[in-house]
Amino acid sequence: MEHHETKPKIAVRDLTMAFGSFVVMKDLNFDVREKDIFVIMGGSGCGKSTLLRHMIGLKEPAKGSISYDGENFTSSAAEERLKFIRRFGVMYQSGALWSSMTLAENISMPIEEHTDLKRAEIKDLAYYKLALVGLSGYEDYYPAQVSGGMSKRAGIARAMALDPEVMFLDEPGAGLDPLSSQRLDELILRLRDSLGSTFVIVTHELASIFAIANNSIFLDTNTRTQGATGDPKELRDHSDNDTVRLFLKRGETIEQDESHE
Repeated sequence: MEHHETKPKIAVRDLTMAFGSFVVMKDLNFDVREKDIFVIMGGSGCGKSTLLRHMIGLKEPAKGSISYDGENFTSSAAEERLKFIRRFGVMYQSGALWSSMTLAENISMPIEEHTDLKRAEIKDLAYYKLALVGLSGYEDYYPAQVSGGMSKRAGIARAMALDPEVMFLDEPGAGLDPLSSQRLDELILRLRDSLGSTFVIVTHELASIFAIANNSIFLDTNTRTQGATGDPKELRDHSDNDTVRLFLKRGETIEQDESHE
């Protein structure tokens, strides 16, 4: 239980997300601890990606606050906010690599923008980041020349370019076959263990949720607030919220039906 004695890496308090007068989610309260793999989950249109955008400062809350290491990110001035953002690594759903650049050039770009390193040092760093995600030998390939899974891994390498404390991944397994998705899960676990990063991941893939997450929030479209927060395995087995349990057990009824045939 020692986790709860230290202050959380990220603390979200009384957060309401809205587009104009339309409230997407209200009264969100949760903590992300250091080195957590924290999953934002829920049905389609519940605001998972919107919550991620609030956490990285692309969207302002209608109400409430988000803090990092005890410092209020939401109310920080523009210059202070930039310091926070430099500690984030973000991978968007598409991977969002520049198609006209090689994988190494894609990784080099943020390093060139935000550091004073020499060209040779930047190249070494880009090669190192690609090696971390298992892409040694593919540095000079263009995104169109590699598979979807490799492209996602390159996207993670780019998100890691500046050694972020927190990595935000939006649907990293979307569009991948089960084996590539499983390899991506293994990569995320390996990076968390070797680099000590904290991960916040938007996903609805059950296999990934149970394979990697040790903490989570469930966004409930019916009540427009959180249905539960905590370890997804615990929530599946012990949550007193029927919607949460149904969401996390949705594969089991099919398996049971098949076993009776």
